[in-house]
Amino acid sequence: MYAGCIRVAGGMSDVAGGPKYGKHFIPLESNPDVFTQLVHNLGISSKLIFTDVLSLDEPDLLAHVPRPVYALVLVFPVTETYEKQKADMEASCPEYAGCGEGEDIVWYKQTINNACGLYGILHAVSNGPARDYIEKDSIMYRLLQGSIPLEPHARALFLESSSELEEAHTAAALQGDTVAPNAEDEVNYHYVCFVRSCHSGNLYELDGDTKGPRDLGTQLAEGDDMLSEGALDAVRDYISREEGGDLSFALLALVRDDSGN
Repeated sequence: MYAGCIRVAGGMSDVAGGPKYGKHFIPLESNPDVFTQLVHNLGISSKLIFTDVLSLDEPDLLAHVPRPVYALVLVFPVTETYEKQKADMEASCPEYAGCGEGEDIVWYKQTINNACGLYGILHAVSNGPARDYIEKDSIMYRLLQGSIPLEPHARALFLESSSELEEAHTAAALQGDTVAPNAEDEVNYHYVCFVRSCHSGNLYELDGDTKGPRDLGTQLAEGDDMLSEGALDAVRDYISREEGGDLSFALLALVRDDSGN
């Protein structure tokens, strides 16, 4: 049973002693209305929205999630267990260097403090079928077209320099149910995105505060979306790493919702 709904998250850089960034954003609530407003601010079709996923196991609760689901964004506490496992996993991993149209997955390195919610959203809409809902000449369209040819560091700086992206993010970040923290506050929660490659069909874990995208070695069956058992298993595995520790997780799904269109 998936329980807990943490309503503010920032990024790994929020942890005391973490890297210092030149730019800071107001952290996003893990609130589907805030996430939905931001994707629409960026120029994603109104047919796409975010919604809460209230269980990973109970069919009745899962049935309330509109289908298809194009991406999952998980918010979780940054614990010592997580930090150690992340360090162990990355010890032997090279820095990602992919770029261009042949790239299997679009990944953005996080260089903006407290913006991991934004990076989760960017990963969700830049990959898989959701990419087809980016409207021409929108902010997201320009960001994607400009960043795809760039290697990861240049791509990160391209996003960081976008005043349009910053304005869209700020407008959404101020609309939460709680008083928004300051941009430079320490917020000890983090977002990661799970999404399917539109090229290979492989399932990926995308975290802007790691060395690169993580291919989970799983291909979803024909017709399966990101609420299928293969994708949910990836989220369950992520949560199980805490081994009885802090289980204050929440999950958001990027879905197509035709009910209001």
